[in-house]
Amino acid sequence: MRKITTSIFLCCAVLVAKSQELYVYTEPASNMAAKGIGFRLSNSLMQEVDQRKNYNFHSIPEVMIGISKKSMLHAEVFLSNRNTQLITEGGALYYKYRFFSVDEVHSHFRMAAYTRLSYNNSDVHQPAIDVNGHNSGVETGVIATQLIKKVAISASVAHMYAADNGKGNKFIYANPNRNAVGYTLSVGKLMLPKTYTNYNQPNLNVMLEMLGQTNWQTGQSFVDLAPSVQLILMSRMRIDLGYRFPVVNNLRRTADRGYLFRLEYNIFNAF
Repeated sequence: MRKITTSIFLCCAVLVAKSQELYVYTEPASNMAAKGIGFRLSNSLMQEVDQRKNYNFHSIPEVMIGISKKSMLHAEVFLSNRNTQLITEGGALYYKYRFFSVDEVHSHFRMAAYTRLSYNNSDVHQPAIDVNGHNSGVETGVIATQLIKKVAISASVAHMYAADNGKGNKFIYANPNRNAVGYTLSVGKLMLPKTYTNYNQPNLNVMLEMLGQTNWQTGQSFVDLAPSVQLILMSRMRIDLGYRFPVVNNLRRTADRGYLFRLEYNIFNAF
């Protein structure tokens, strides 16, 4: 009985230690638990550039599978009311593989490679590339994450390629503009609990993330900042709330700032 109790305690302690790595706008190099299944619903209200009183609603239901301790797979569906009614615009598959890890008692460093393959049938309406909701295409990148006690720092760099969207919606910004480099920097800190005592304690994380993109052909860029808060309940339920806004903004987007609200629930040892 003592061994079982100790094992449960250590498992929970690991979950709490990793909780500040669960970023709101980006993915860390760490993976979800092996043989776990997660359900995520991300909702965004994005403010239009030309009509600031108007907001677009985007929703991404998502199923996540922990294939092993080194790899995971996401399946996403894109919903949007940008054209006045909520419709399904496409979907994506996201795969991440952790290829490097150095684990210490109170810290670890990890690196992972990922790729996202997306299909979208909406009209192409901006030169900025977003294969997580706007463009058909491919994104491939590398993530590095360092955890030291209650603080985690993560950075990524990726190549993005925009294909033509479905239903005859061509990429209208000339072929050389189909390629961009994306980059992120995220910092998260576990604020509560101050001391871990049991499995039922909620965890509160605060984060600040930088998200940027530069078009290879034109050199135009955007850089956004995104502060957020995150609540984790029972080590399996997650609630995120964030706001994203530009600080560098010469790569045009039709909606460049707005709110994100996300719900997530994980089932461990599901298969």
